[in-house]
Amino acid sequence: MKPGRLTGAEGMICKDILFDEIKAVCPAEKDAPMSQHTTFRTGGPADVLAAPRNAEELLKLLAVCESAGVRCCVLGKGSNVLVKDEGFRGVIVVPGGDFCRIEMQGDVIRAGSAATLSELYLFALKYSVGGFERLAGIPGTVGGAVRMNAGAYDSEIADVIVACTYVENGRIVTAPKELLELSYRHSIFCDSEKRVIISADFRLPEPGRDPDEIRAVFRDYSARRAASQPLSLPSAGSTFKRPEGHHASKLIDGCGLKGYTFGGAGVSEKHAGFIVNNGNATSGDVLHVIEHVRQVVFDRTGVRLETEVEIL
Repeated sequence: MKPGRLTGAEGMICKDILFDEIKAVCPAEKDAPMSQHTTFRTGGPADVLAAPRNAEELLKLLAVCESAGVRCCVLGKGSNVLVKDEGFRGVIVVPGGDFCRIEMQGDVIRAGSAATLSELYLFALKYSVGGFERLAGIPGTVGGAVRMNAGAYDSEIADVIVACTYVENGRIVTAPKELLELSYRHSIFCDSEKRVIISADFRLPEPGRDPDEIRAVFRDYSARRAASQPLSLPSAGSTFKRPEGHHASKLIDGCGLKGYTFGGAGVSEKHAGFIVNNGNATSGDVLHVIEHVRQVVFDRTGVRLETEVEIL
């Protein structure tokens, strides 16, 4: 088999040939329904879903896929992703095991890429460390948050991270924050699927805080989210990036699009920046709503909305 990215029928053949080799490296399954692995609750099957439990298994898995020219994509909680209805031709990597660990390492907190931001907040709380409260409500993992420099309520990962350890070209690399090119919803990990995050180190932004005070701040931001966001419906969070000088939700609302629906998907009545699954949406429905919103907003305001949600 010649190296090179395989798609369609070739990809299916490649899946069948490689599955036993992947399964020998780490737990894996064929034809994994991505509707069960994304917060939109839509999407067709991935050829293979692999779950490496430590850095050694991750390196071996990536080497297998690289040698066969098969595309790999790492997924955390699937909270910022839309997988198309035809599925994903390649290997979806969902790290577990050691990647879920969080520990104190001297004067930093080291969190595995599969740990959630809420788990990071709770770990810091145990040590009376504040500063993670505003990030805790983001429904994603540390790896996904670092990759997108996730943020909320004027706080972002760039404010607290000091270094990141990741795999690139078969090597484990540790880079300081300054080399991660963190900017609005961007990092070096957005530029290459071959960079896979293992863990991140976070400074102790506010040590020695009263735990009750930390909890009170967290409850305040949680209440704000519940009041303003459609948390009861499947979505991928904010669908669009913030345009320069504007707020996407205000532009969408101003164009009369709040409540617009197509099939089972629609613009949230509660927050125009969220596209939601009203119960039976397909990824095609979501994509239609995204494109309709983008076109109407551009026609009426001249602003081109870019998606924050990644489409596979």
